[in-house]
Order: sequence, then C-alpha cells, then structure tokens
Amino acid sequence: MNVVEIKMALIDEDKDQPRYQFNEEALQELMNSIEELGLLSPIKVRPEAGGRYKIIYGNRRYKACQMLGREAIPCIISSATDEMEIYLEQIAENLTREGFSPIEEAEAFHKLLNDERFRSSTKFLSAKLGKPESYIKNKLELLKFSNAVKKLIVSGTEIRKDQLTEDQLIPLKDLPMEHRDPLALIAARDELAVSDVKKIAKLFKDKTISDNTKEKLLLKNGDGLIETWSVYEQNRKERAKAQKEQEEAAARKAELAAEARASSDISSAASSNARGNSGGVAVPGGGMAVSDSGSHGAGGAGASNASGAASGIAVGSGSLNSDVSSPAIGSATNNTSGGAAQQTRSSVSALMRQLQEMLPRQNELSSTIYRLAASLQEEAEALSAEEIDHTIGMLQQQLAQWQELRGKLSN
Repeated sequence: MNVVEIKMALIDEDKDQPRYQFNEEALQELMNSIEELGLLSPIKVRPEAGGRYKIIYGNRRYKACQMLGREAIPCIISSATDEMEIYLEQIAENLTREGFSPIEEAEAFHKLLNDERFRSSTKFLSAKLGKPESYIKNKLELLKFSNAVKKLIVSGTEIRKDQLTEDQLIPLKDLPMEHRDPLALIAARDELAVSDVKKIAKLFKDKTISDNTKEKLLLKNGDGLIETWSVYEQNRKERAKAQKEQEEAAARKAELAAEARASSDISSAASSNARGNSGGVAVPGGGMAVSDSGSHGAGGAGASNASGAASGIAVGSGSLNSDVSSPAIGSATNNTSGGAAQQTRSSVSALMRQLQEMLPRQNELSSTIYRLAASLQEEAEALSAEEIDHTIGMLQQQLAQWQELRGKLSN
C-alpha cells in the first residue's frame, strides 16, 4: 500500500458519500490532535479526470488539515472503479469511526437498497459489512421519523437532553406518525429512559384507548405520561383479575352442573335397578321389595320355579310381623318340599347380593348430594329440611325393619 503526498488543491470532497454530518467540537479536537501529533492515518482517494482526486474516505481529516492550512496530505490512491464497491468501502470505513450517526447509516443502507445504481438486498449487505440483517433493518426504521426528530439522533446509549438514541426511538417506530414524532420529541426534551419510552409506547398501542384521549395525552410531559401509564396498568390488572374470577366462577358453575347431572344419572340408574329387581311385586308403603324377576344365575332359576313362595316376601313401610308370619312365608318355609325351599333360599340370597351391590352406589349418591349442598355455603338454608328429614326417616325405618327381620330369623 503506497502512501503519497497530494496537494490539497487537487483533492475534492465526495458530496455523495455516506457521512455528511460533522460535529464542530469534534472537528476542532481532531484538528488539535493533528497539529500536535501529525496525521496518523492517511485518507483514501481515487483518480479523477484532469489530474484531480476524489476522496473515498477521510473527509474529516481532510477538513481538519484544510483548517490548519496544510498544503498537502498523505493519501492512499485506490484503483477501484465499481461504484457499489466504493460505496460499501466508504460505509465500512465509517462504521469503524466515531461520529458516524445512526441516521447516516440508515440513509446509506436505504440508498444501497433502493438506488438504481445499486439495488442491493439486506442479506447481501449483511454479508458484505459483517452486520446482522436485524441491525440493518433497525437502522432503516429510523427513517420513519420526521426531519425534526432525525436531527436529534446521536450515536451511543447515553441519555442526554434534546438528543435521542436509537434505543429510545425503536419502541416508538410502529406508532402512527401523529403519535410517534411528538412522543420522540417529548422523550428528547424530558430525557426519558428507554424503559419509560417502552411503557408510553405500550399505552399508545392500546386500541381500547380512543384517539381523542391519546391526543390529550400528548399534552402531558414525560412524568405525566408515566403516571398515566401506572394508572392504566393498574386498571388493566384489575380487569384481568375480574375476568379471571368470572371465568373461574363459570368453570365452577359448570362443574357443579356436571356433578348434578352425574348425580341424576346415578339416581336414575339406581331407580332403574330397583325397578328391575322388584319384578312388578307391589311394595307396601313405598318400601323395598324383593322379587324373583331380579335374581341372577341359579338364583333366578330358583325364583322362577318357586315364584309363589318368593313373591310373597316383602319389606314394606309397616311392621314386619304380619309379613313374616304370612301364609306365603309359611308356605315357602314349612309347606313346600325340601327342593322348593332350597330354591327359595337361593333366590333370596341372590337378591340380597344384588341389594348389597347397590349400596355403594347409594353411598356415592349420598356423597354427591352432601358435596353439592356444602358448596352452596350461605345458601345452604335454602335446602328443604323436610326433604332431608324424610330421607333420614326412610333410612331409619328400613334399618329397623331389617333388624326386626334379623331378629325373627334368629328365633
């Protein structure tokens, strides 16, 4: 790489190069450094017609030397002629230098993507410049803002008054322009932290807040907007909590309804089994009947063959004395042959086993009723005490009848 001294008068600036913003204070510092230490890095130029040269990169160094009154400047002469390659080299060089603003980067990327001379792609630029595609896309988002906002965009992440960092602007990029630019200017004026800008952006993205309300919010300062966001967030959480409680209540209601249906099904099944086991035998007083038609297996056959004896056995709501000592019982136990008596006993045993098999389902039905009643809490008194007392009375009466029967059979 040859470095040659070229007269300043023969060198022209590239007005079309990516970097065009020059901070006067930074330029003064560079000039002082060159005056004290000399130019540490040469600029790069390309030959032009008439023996002149155009700068590829190094405009700030050229300007500083010009301000110092230097007659010549060290240069690297490039042989590149492809406009795309030259422009990419200018961008790559500036990316390594301080002061290359995000908006200058964005405009350079936009030119490469849209200018007829280049018509590039983000994937191509990413490979050439060594930057992720997301980096390039985020820079392009800055072009959505108005010129008034663009002038305030600076490099770095430090929050400073009347300046804007890229991180402050990105949360606002998807808002409508009538909200996006005023909020960006408020963020610059009030030195809003990135986290606060994100909160405010969330507030203005909420579609449940009317545009009229949002217009009024733009009259607030940064602190006022953050306070509004806090109230909004609290209200949002309360609404979410209320909705969750409603959903839980609805789910509980559905669960209770399902339990009620299950209880109804169990009750219907128990009632159906009871009707099947009764076999059409009349049940005095609404009590529990035993008949030959509900028996199974050998017991069923026995009951069929001894229908006259078995059909006379009944447990009703009244006393068992008359029933147990009735002629039917007598005929079944004393007046029939030994074979018929054995068949009758088998039939009774089978029916007793059926009854025992039904008791767990009865317990399940009782448990479900108890659980549903307990879930009513303060509305429990709405249940009919008479219905419960009636059920208790029926169970006690049936138990007394079974105990009386057991005592008679033991005598």
